[in-house]
Amino acid sequence: MTDSATPCAACRDPQPLFPFTMAFQPIVDVDEARIVGHEALVRGPAGEGAGAVLGQLTAENIYTFDQACRVKAIELAARLGLDGDLGINFLPNAVYEPRACIRRTLDAAARTGFPLHRLTFEFVENEHVADAAHTLRIIEEYKRQGFKVALDDFGTGYSNLWQIAELKPDILKIDRRLVANCDGNPRMVSVLRGVVGMAEETGTRLVAEGVERIEEVRTLRAVGIRLMQGYHFAKPRFEGVVGRHEIAWPAAA
Repeated sequence: MTDSATPCAACRDPQPLFPFTMAFQPIVDVDEARIVGHEALVRGPAGEGAGAVLGQLTAENIYTFDQACRVKAIELAARLGLDGDLGINFLPNAVYEPRACIRRTLDAAARTGFPLHRLTFEFVENEHVADAAHTLRIIEEYKRQGFKVALDDFGTGYSNLWQIAELKPDILKIDRRLVANCDGNPRMVSVLRGVVGMAEETGTRLVAEGVERIEEVRTLRAVGIRLMQGYHFAKPRFEGVVGRHEIAWPAAA
């Protein structure tokens, strides 16, 4: 699907960019013991962490980087034959005009045969996002194109509840700080139950991030969370992702 939006100056004049690649970490359904998607995570060409890559961003190259991340994630996912949804992080303040700035994403999906309904764009609404109304326009355009939208790192910002009501994300990704050692923290379990109830009422899917221990898996499942992501199941990998992750499925979730 294309549109007639006029490309902005940043689209017409991309900035030189540093080398980077993507790793992919699976998102699993513990009830059905299957991979339901992957998150694309930026890495340096030699496997350097995201911090080393993001530390090279400037006001001049952030748009080019955001666009290049989307294209690289789609191309690699298609080449690897990844099953399920593909989660791609995006920077709302790197999107100048939603209809114009989505062109390269649509072109990459069309060129590789990657279905648009399998793309999920993840964002973090924090102090770096200057214009909430602009973010809402982006989300509305992405949903119009058939993408899903996820609010990442849920539970770490004071305005998260407002975001759910106003931005209406399809998915909430629960931050590691709510997940870590939840099995030994009754208050945190109560918080997680509240999140599950809210998600059920708003029709929002939940994904627990940063799951590292089987005890966390069992506690999360007990409160009603079945989609999870983290080192307990699999670390991010560069190659051979599809069908080759050795998932640590819980014997009893």
